[in-house]
Amino acid sequence: MDDGPDLVFGASGYIGGNLVEFLHAEGRAVRASARNIEVLEAREWEGVEICQADALKPDTLGPALEGVDTAYYLVHSMAAGREFPAIDSTAARNFAAAAAEQGVRRIIYLGGLTPDNPQSDHLKSRRETGDILREGTVPVTELRAGMIIGPGSAAWEVVRDLVNHLPLMVTPRWVESRSTPIALRNLLRYLADVPQYEECAGEIYDVAGPDELTYAEIMRTYGALVGKRPVILPVPVLTPRLSSYWLRLVTAVPTNIARALIDGLSQNVIARDNRLATLIPQDLMTVEQAAADALNADRQHAVPVRWVEGSIAFKSFRPEYSFYAKQASGTAETSARAEDIWKVVCRIGVGGDFFYGRPLWWLRRAIDWVLGGPSFRRKRRHPTELRVGDVVDAWRVIAIETNKQLTMMMEKKAPGAGVLEYRIRDGGEVRSVSVHGYWHPAGAWGLLYWYLTLPIHSLLFKGMSREIARRAGL
Repeated sequence: MDDGPDLVFGASGYIGGNLVEFLHAEGRAVRASARNIEVLEAREWEGVEICQADALKPDTLGPALEGVDTAYYLVHSMAAGREFPAIDSTAARNFAAAAAEQGVRRIIYLGGLTPDNPQSDHLKSRRETGDILREGTVPVTELRAGMIIGPGSAAWEVVRDLVNHLPLMVTPRWVESRSTPIALRNLLRYLADVPQYEECAGEIYDVAGPDELTYAEIMRTYGALVGKRPVILPVPVLTPRLSSYWLRLVTAVPTNIARALIDGLSQNVIARDNRLATLIPQDLMTVEQAAADALNADRQHAVPVRWVEGSIAFKSFRPEYSFYAKQASGTAETSARAEDIWKVVCRIGVGGDFFYGRPLWWLRRAIDWVLGGPSFRRKRRHPTELRVGDVVDAWRVIAIETNKQLTMMMEKKAPGAGVLEYRIRDGGEVRSVSVHGYWHPAGAWGLLYWYLTLPIHSLLFKGMSREIARRAGL
């Protein structure tokens, strides 16, 4: 192999972010690329080169691929909605051409396991992306995986949310579909090692763990680890469309991603061969072992990335916390300077002032006080300045970007983990200030809490952003 860096294209994504850390820990030279470089900068990866590139903008690909030995292609557009297959095709075509122009030695692509006649647009698109990459002149090695068991994997988080939120599940028929999951750790090992083997160039490998299970069996396996025994009742009337609405209601996984996944869950997705397991031997984890490993990674805050921007690693781990967050927000525009908006934001909580809906805030603080929470019991360190670690009533500052963003974690008594984030965006003559609430439900009570308080929070966040903008303009 040459001495050029490995490019992880799609490093802001779930697999990409984990792979960057995995390769870097093994002493490999890594270049991480994403459309939004701010996401990569926030990871604070020491010794990792970062760059901004977009496969839909071919002129950005040359600098990202320059001098690269192995390029990991890990992007997809599931979150883009119904148009994602066309977007994925264009992106793959652009990337293959740019890789050839820059003399890349190998492209490693992570696709998905597919049945003989895939019905899912998601699975068809993953297969088509591999075909398009192989049309180029750079040799491609494609690994095809089914469900990945690890913190943040969308399919895995669907399983966790269903078990945590629903003691009794009336489920779609796809819970009886069979799958061969693979542990995140095992998949990363394959991805890291496969470029070392010249005989893998041009090959397609199915990768999986040792178990073949239905999704219902996977749910019960996870339930046993967290002390839950879900009752699962599959019914035929929940179509893929209805299933996506159902998942939106009972899980916190992003809707567009869940909808794309649903189509692929309706068929058995089984690995057909174990050739790569023979070539790259490792201890393949069972579903039970992989699930326990995923829980332990979250418990020890060992998760390097979050798939959805704004979601967090929890201060106090509980296995029933949803990985992804339910979200609500409000935004207002102003001609005031970013510095003036920031001064207003930094006065949050002074004298019980949260900018809007003071009686509602007082009532919620009073309930927290009665329950033994920190509301009314703590005072700010300074009336106009904030720093990481400061407390504001029942909130704690966990991140600050001066004149840009303030992030606070909720420490009230509640069935879940909450984050409140204030963002200031400079659009030239007009600035915007937005208030974002993120809620990670803890079990069924956490989900119920979210839906009961959503109308109030939506009202508060819109009112807060408008009032901050108004005060900044005075």
